[in-house]
Amino acid sequence: MRRIILYTLLLSLLVLMVAPAAKAQQQQDLELARQYFSQGDYNKAEELYGRLIDNERLFHAVYPDYLKTLLAQRNYKEAEKLVKRTVKRFPDNPNYEVDLGRVYQASGNKSDAEKQFDKLLGSMSAEAVIIVANAFMQHEMFDYAEKTYLRGRQLSNDPTSYTRPLIALYAYRQKNDKLIPEVLNLLQENESELGYVQSRLQNSLKEEENFDLLEKELILRVQQNPDKLAYNEMLIWLYIQRKDFYSALMQARAVDKRTRTGGTRVMELGAISLKNNDYEGAIEAFQYIVEEYPEGPYYLVARQRLINAREEQVENTFPVDKEKIQALITDYEALLSEVGRRPETVEVLQHMAGLYAFHLDDKEKAIELLQEAINMPRANPSMVADSKLTLGDIYLLKGEPWESTLLYSQVEKSHKETPIGHEAKLRNARLNYYKGDFELAQAHLDILKMATSREIANDAMDLSLLITDNTGLDTSTVAMEAYAAIDLLIFQNKLQDALTALDGMLQKYPGHSLTDEIYFQKANIYERMGDFDQAVESLQKIAGNPQYDILSDDALYRMAFILEESLNDKERAQQLYNELLVKHQGSIYAAEARKRFRNLRGDKLN
Repeated sequence: MRRIILYTLLLSLLVLMVAPAAKAQQQQDLELARQYFSQGDYNKAEELYGRLIDNERLFHAVYPDYLKTLLAQRNYKEAEKLVKRTVKRFPDNPNYEVDLGRVYQASGNKSDAEKQFDKLLGSMSAEAVIIVANAFMQHEMFDYAEKTYLRGRQLSNDPTSYTRPLIALYAYRQKNDKLIPEVLNLLQENESELGYVQSRLQNSLKEEENFDLLEKELILRVQQNPDKLAYNEMLIWLYIQRKDFYSALMQARAVDKRTRTGGTRVMELGAISLKNNDYEGAIEAFQYIVEEYPEGPYYLVARQRLINAREEQVENTFPVDKEKIQALITDYEALLSEVGRRPETVEVLQHMAGLYAFHLDDKEKAIELLQEAINMPRANPSMVADSKLTLGDIYLLKGEPWESTLLYSQVEKSHKETPIGHEAKLRNARLNYYKGDFELAQAHLDILKMATSREIANDAMDLSLLITDNTGLDTSTVAMEAYAAIDLLIFQNKLQDALTALDGMLQKYPGHSLTDEIYFQKANIYERMGDFDQAVESLQKIAGNPQYDILSDDALYRMAFILEESLNDKERAQQLYNELLVKHQGSIYAAEARKRFRNLRGDKLN
């Protein structure tokens, strides 16, 4: 009896000693199999995995790579046996059901694969939808992942379920025809999702045809759901993305008429339209507020912005009509008579001063108005500073640059590290440029390139590049000084003198790096004078010469614009817009050129 007990104890001890060694060997075999697998030595990997697959402890570590090894070896029968055994062993795990279909696919048995996947979707429970979809996604079987979510939608009897994973799937696969209605379904369920929907679409919709799809879908949904304001907001957002500000305004105005919310959205769109030179849209927006809400909080601002928009329209319609300038001054005077000369109307005084000085050549009247604005009690300090900048410009018109730089410097000092302070520094830099002091101008511009205002930073960069590109050689400094002096003549409205001087530069400096800039300036002057044929001719010298690649897209766009707006040559304008889109896809004018091209082509929403 003692011998039996002793033997049993020794045997148990031996087992305890051997088991860790066996485990260690199995782990080594697994690491070796993985090494063979990663090196593509599938024969050796298969042999090792085949020995390890029945080990319950290692099964989940062995199975995935063993299946991959069998498929790599085209050992489809063994792979099928492996998966079928695993399915029986883990009947509640749909991942293995997916693997079985994958084996059929790999072997070329498409029919059995489809039957297997369809069987899985048919027997799938609502709780397993995410697991099955993830299994398909893991193997990049996106069509079946989509079918899984849609089947889950049926099982839940909820047409809005699984919307977010479907959105992610469609966005990843760039299936915009399916993404758009799916994203808009979120708004159907919850209008507070508007921000997310806009963000998702902005990241996904890059091509014009995708915006067309969205527009069609939105118009349909607005008609079907007239009370869903989120769809109207989406239409407004879409038109803004396409820079179709007028359509955005019409939509906002229609919504405001229905909701009577005070015109806030219309005011916003008026400001956006004006900033993007859509003068007609801006005028309609502010006119709407004035007429619809005479007692509203935006009335005074809208009255003023309405005249501002007309002013910009007149100033950018060449040649500028002096009678319309006088009419604008009359409108401003009427506004001052209605509301009084008070801190809120300082900006009105500024605008009147600009009209007197730059268009009616009445500099003394302009100075009088600006002094009144600067001395206005309780006026906004930023408006006072802006008035000083305008006053500095008028002294420059008068040929008194020292008075100008004194005023610019005052604002620069009193408004350090602010947009208006940066604007003052930019004007000082431009003044130094006019005088030919390029080194001092560059010192200002180098600082302004980092300005928080993108517009000021861009203006600083443009002037800096003009100087550096054309002062690289000792002999070019003289030409650059002459060109800067002509820029001052243009600022002072001495257009004929500027034209004569530019022609003189072309004769004196043939082939100079400034040549394209000279032709562009000539075109601008001709356009301001109303000589549109000459403007186009000057621009053609840039667009038709591959040497002038920097200003080529600028010249093409401006030519097309003049032909469309001023010469009524729609066909040639359309050709030039198309040429710009083909040759200069990354141009800052591409979006506007595309819109104008489509309008000229007669594109309409079906």
